[in-house]
Amino acid sequence: MSTKLGIFGFKRSHQVLAHTVIILISIPFMLPLIWMVCTAFKSNAQIFTGAQGLSLSSFFPWPLRWQNFTDAMKLVPFATYLRNTMMLCALNVAGAVASSAVVAYGFARMEFRFRETLFWAMVATIALPSQVTMIPVFALFRALHWTGTYLPLVVPAFFASPFYVFLLRQFFMTIPEDISEAGCIDGASEWRIFWQLYLPLAGPALATCALFQFLFTWNDFFGPLLYLDDPSQYTVAYGLQQFVSNYGSYWGQLMAAATIFTVPIIVLFFFTQKTFIEGISTTGGKG
Repeated sequence: MSTKLGIFGFKRSHQVLAHTVIILISIPFMLPLIWMVCTAFKSNAQIFTGAQGLSLSSFFPWPLRWQNFTDAMKLVPFATYLRNTMMLCALNVAGAVASSAVVAYGFARMEFRFRETLFWAMVATIALPSQVTMIPVFALFRALHWTGTYLPLVVPAFFASPFYVFLLRQFFMTIPEDISEAGCIDGASEWRIFWQLYLPLAGPALATCALFQFLFTWNDFFGPLLYLDDPSQYTVAYGLQQFVSNYGSYWGQLMAAATIFTVPIIVLFFFTQKTFIEGISTTGGKG
């Protein structure tokens, strides 16, 4: 009995030590976020007074200036930018996840000539930096007269992403082939096997791809910069840059706008971190 208590106590102390070390290491990474949120509640006088000397009272504002958030929303139409961004996120997540799942299933379960060669050729394109393809892709969309519209920011998502195809293909290959064989015996088509048997089992992997795509679309700056020229079409990331250009001296309002931009990502990750970790951990089974 005493041996078991000793082992339990050792494990408990080891967990406490590990969590303490992780918390201490995370503090430097959290300081910029904490500074941003605190500055969002300060007036310019409080900001520049605090800059003269670092103290606890200067770091944490009092009283809180909630007006910075309403002022930021009035200076720049962030409500419009947020609506545009959410629309792009919804379309890109739906297109990228759906198209990547179909392609991944084909590479994982369907036999055809040069399957492995084509798969690894597709995976190799992940190494291409976006700067290499930016100019020819822009020339293509300009030839199609798509510049100035959302089409260049949405249509590519419906043609699968090599990274998501790789993740989903790895997950599909961990599913026993007996499931698809049973479906074939029952007379199910390939599409029905994919839709009714494989997709329900791939929930964590699909959620992981959806989260990645949402974060990419939410943070995308160069896409709107290249293809959008109407201020009513701007996204939050591009609109925040416009705020910096026009109202860069409004530090409190600028940090309030940055907080509005950042908080949804943090909230989303906290609600989906369990699914995200499960999806990542189940995509490395077979190669």
